[in-house]
Amino acid sequence: MTVNMYGAPVDLSFKHISSLADAWIEEPSSGLRPLKKNSETKYLSCSLRLNNNDIIDLRGLQAAVNHFLAEPSQLAWLDLSFNKISHIDPVLCELHELRVLYLHGNCIFILSEVERLGVLPHLHTITLHGNVIETNKAYRNRVICALPWLKAMDFSAVTRQERVMAKIWHRNNNRSRLQCLQ
Repeated sequence: MTVNMYGAPVDLSFKHISSLADAWIEEPSSGLRPLKKNSETKYLSCSLRLNNNDIIDLRGLQAAVNHFLAEPSQLAWLDLSFNKISHIDPVLCELHELRVLYLHGNCIFILSEVERLGVLPHLHTITLHGNVIETNKAYRNRVICALPWLKAMDFSAVTRQERVMAKIWHRNNNRSRLQCLQ
């Protein structure tokens, strides 16, 4: 029997969650589409909203996903925007079916951490604007270079020309680094 996992998102936004270890005590908000549960009272959804909270780090994310979703391995859409996250935690790399990841409006300050997400084969949409990394002149080129299959970044389509420019930027940047080492 196949179950439709594309139900309404499990919405834990605006819940004042500061620790994901405590997220399980919250009741998801009801939206326009009703949330459906299985016999184990887990939600039939592949989307999780944790935006507009006070989350600092992602410890406990996997436990929260397992608690709320009937098929946690099928998580495809994760909204962590408008929190206080400062690092791209490796736990995100375990979400192999992730297609959409919203991280805008956080405190991420190390641009190279975006490269960690390169192991997510289906990730096609990401938002990172509103983080400190956005102030880096090479921001968009580095993200597109690290995630070359992206279709959209910061709610803007990634064009073929941007992919070409990101490759050129990467090649030139690596060449400059090699010259400095010699």
